Amino acid sequence: MVTSDSPSTLFTPMQLGPLTLGHRVVMAPMTRQRAEQPSAVPGDLPLEYYGQRASDGGLIISEAIAVSRLGHGGYGSPGLWNDDQVAGWKRITDAVHAKGGVIYAQLWHTGRRSHVTTSFQTPVGPSLDPSFWANPANTVSTEQGYAPVSPHRALELDEIPAVVEEFGLAARNAAAAGFDGVELHAAYGFLLDQFLQDGSNRRTDRYGGSLDNRIRLLMEVVDAVSAVRGADRVAVRISPSSTFNDIHDSDPHALFAHVVAALDGVGLAYLHVIEPRVSGFTLVDADAGAVASQELRKSFTGTMIAAGGFEPDTAAAAISAGNGADLIAFARHFVSNPDLPDRIARGLPLSPYDRDTFYTPLQAHGYVDYLPFDAADAAVTA
Repeated sequence: MVTSDSPSTLFTPMQLGPLTLGHRVVMAPMTRQRAEQPSAVPGDLPLEYYGQRASDGGLIISEAIAVSRLGHGGYGSPGLWNDDQVAGWKRITDAVHAKGGVIYAQLWHTGRRSHVTTSFQTPVGPSLDPSFWANPANTVSTEQGYAPVSPHRALELDEIPAVVEEFGLAARNAAAAGFDGVELHAAYGFLLDQFLQDGSNRRTDRYGGSLDNRIRLLMEVVDAVSAVRGADRVAVRISPSSTFNDIHDSDPHALFAHVVAALDGVGLAYLHVIEPRVSGFTLVDADAGAVASQELRKSFTGTMIAAGGFEPDTAAAAISAGNGADLIAFARHFVSNPDLPDRIARGLPLSPYDRDTFYTPLQAHGYVDYLPFDAADAAVTA
């Protein structure tokens, strides 16, 4: 029950395509690197983790799930390209549904931000860019720890349809695994974002140059995935201001206005916008407002989720403003508060998170050992 001093705007129902959510506190997609390797199958640890964080009527967006071995860009990350992975995810979606929750699969191809020990072959991108792998800041998780990304190559024109089909296959696998829908990861400098932005896309064919050409791959993937699930169970995540993974564009405002306008005509379940207060793993400006969602609302009439460093009060304020996001996604607070919606609703304090355990492959500590408030309080007073 919502108390009088809780941010009650977060606890009103919301329609998400054909589904009705009971509240607007969304669990953001978070890379946690706990899938079994090299199989990329989510095992018992992710099963416990997602089950802990499911809530009645609440939306969970899964961590990034690779659509293919080539698109698998980080040790400990899961996949959705084979039957074993489908079976692993089916256990998880069943656990979320048993608690009345909704869960979307975030489909991911890392593109050039990868390593040969995880992709098992030379990574690919829209264009060849040796400066990307020469930058020591561009690292990726491997079995031996973080290492510089591997040199990549440009996708050939005749290879692009196969990439689109990989997303389509992953969407079919997501349906078989029981996911309620899929979110396309077109943010943070991964493959779909690499094609969008002219800092990484220097192609001269039909996938490069003009805005229409640079958004072509994203729109083809949206069409392919919508043909599998229906557009009202498909979503897209974008990061209009992020420079993570060396991503940049000469005119990001024009680019993302164009992207969002194109997506507005599709009938998506939602658009997921990362606010400029965060970039990748880093909180840049905790006091920055929800400016990206407000700006893009001018071009998008459908349901919108905003993410990026929100606290319960700032999340409630963003919803109350009524000129941007309809739902708010939390990441860091969901790490250390498996019962986050309940804590917010009851006005309870939030447990601190330990950033050192965010990305520790296959370790239970910092992953499934955070307690809900009532259990933690009972342990302290016992």
